Amino acid sequence: MTDAPDRGSGSRQLQVEAHGLDVIGDAERKGTPRTLFWPWFGANVSILGLSYGSFALGFGISFWQALAAGVIGIVFAFLLCGFVAVAGKRGSAPTMVLSRAAYGVRGNRLPSVVSWMLTVGWETVLTALATMATATVLDRLGWGGGTGTKVIALIVVGALVVIGGVMGFDLIMRLQTVITVVTGVLTVVYIGLVADHIHWSAVSAVPSGSAQEFIGALVFMMTGFGLGWVNAAADYSRYLPRDSSGRGVVGWTTFGASVAPLLLLVFGLLLAGSSTTLNTAIAADPIGALTTILPTWFLIPFAAVAVLGLVGGAVLDIYSSGLALLAAGLRVPRYLAALLDGVLMIAGSIYIVFLTDDFLGQFIGFLTTLGVPVGAWCGVMLADLALRRRDYDEADLFRPRGRYGDVEPLPLVLTLAATAIGWGLVTNTAAGWLEWQGYLLGPLGLGGKDGSWAYANLGVLAALALGFLGTLALGRGRVRTQEEGPPSRPLDVREVPGA
Repeated sequence: MTDAPDRGSGSRQLQVEAHGLDVIGDAERKGTPRTLFWPWFGANVSILGLSYGSFALGFGISFWQALAAGVIGIVFAFLLCGFVAVAGKRGSAPTMVLSRAAYGVRGNRLPSVVSWMLTVGWETVLTALATMATATVLDRLGWGGGTGTKVIALIVVGALVVIGGVMGFDLIMRLQTVITVVTGVLTVVYIGLVADHIHWSAVSAVPSGSAQEFIGALVFMMTGFGLGWVNAAADYSRYLPRDSSGRGVVGWTTFGASVAPLLLLVFGLLLAGSSTTLNTAIAADPIGALTTILPTWFLIPFAAVAVLGLVGGAVLDIYSSGLALLAAGLRVPRYLAALLDGVLMIAGSIYIVFLTDDFLGQFIGFLTTLGVPVGAWCGVMLADLALRRRDYDEADLFRPRGRYGDVEPLPLVLTLAATAIGWGLVTNTAAGWLEWQGYLLGPLGLGGKDGSWAYANLGVLAALALGFLGTLALGRGRVRTQEEGPPSRPLDVREVPGA
């Protein structure tokens, strides 16, 4: 095994991370909660945050409603990430290994598969957006924006993401620091250049929507930001010392992840509310449409900030998707799992870039569909963590016959039931393959698939609440039994697949 990255030294030689699912030893754990700011800020400073202003207004709500939905949804969802991140410093293992304490060692494979699907989906979306943004910029410069340009852009962007995922934690932490600085500065310049396109009279004239539409926008913000990261939130805090401040972990994770999306959302709302034409264009090309209001000389810097921001998020996703794939049962080294995910990411990006013309509809459908089971898992995980008074017995996280068991029925039943209920309370009419959802809206008196509650996406909130409250009410005895046993024998590395 290699030593853990020393975040205080920039001269350390880069090498492929040897750690997979294995526990990070005390001697290798370094840093402070403050260091969590860099990966979380770098992963969420993407120019895509501006486009969320258009997405929010698309729910038929006003500027002030969209702003409130964004602030509440973004901060609350990333606060959940902060709570999950505490498990990392308490258990020294990846997120989807730590949830074995709730689901059992092999019972946890089901949420691990869902987590893997979500992270692969996100890295695919971000890579496709970076590719389309690059092609749009080059087209505006007269350098060609056709198929050939998109192919080259996809190769370059894909290579950056895959290399980061394969190399692992050390490179990711350094890369995210650079991305944070570069994208932060260039984003401020972008805002200054296009500020004159804001017309408050048009923004303030956008009519208000209903309570149901407000809730729909709020849930979309939650799933588009923090709920897309909860299943990976402990993957980076696991390198912190055990005595690190839990409040510090929660605070720096939440602050680092939230601050950029909040600022970008405000400006995105102002831009989208000022121009119906721009608002419509963003739905088709969320990043490229933002170049239409830029002076030509800033197009190359814009491409840099757009691509770097999207790559920053995709790199964290491919790293965590590889870990989730190992937690689901694949027995290969971590870097091979990341490489396999990279191949799937490229294939998915090809479909988005070259074969579909309805990005926003498919994107919303993807987020809400997987947001339901991930919300259920998050509820179970948070309640299980809240019930624990002792740190995890790390060795037993890898032993089906240990204190955490092989397959725990209660959390699995809760997750499946919450998912079934949640899918019955969401609709995705823009994505034809999801028309089967929303089957509970009629029986529960919520107006059916065409009623006022059809687009509120209540299913995500319902799944989160059911998972949390069900575990809190029924899981206390199981947790107490687990914590009463004596410490287990030390872990043999041969007991850790993918280490």
